[in-house]
Amino acid sequence: MLKRALPLLLIGLAWLLPQAALAGSQDTGAANPERLETLLYQDCGSCHGMTLRGGLGPALPRDRMQTLSPEALTHIIRYGIPGTAMPGWAALLSEEEARWIAEHLQTDNRLKTLGD
Repeated sequence: MLKRALPLLLIGLAWLLPQAALAGSQDTGAANPERLETLLYQDCGSCHGMTLRGGLGPALPRDRMQTLSPEALTHIIRYGIPGTAMPGWAALLSEEEARWIAEHLQTDNRLKTLGD
């Protein structure tokens, strides 16, 4: 019985593994808020400060972020600022994900003003 089931199992695995890899690599385009918030406060925070109060990069308080349009912030997040330490994240973030971060910085940002 096991000898007959093993080839079927191997055929099933040979079919499932590429399907699983393909499904895992496809970008659904949906922003994952938990992942993006972690990215913002840890990865972006490595330059802008873990609380966004500044470091190598400037502070990112909500009132300062609201002086830019969501489109401008999205562009900065995806393509960086030439001549500065701000890298572009287009290789890692979709347009929708960068837009989520931009809107988060403008509305749900923990740092409301530089004095917070």
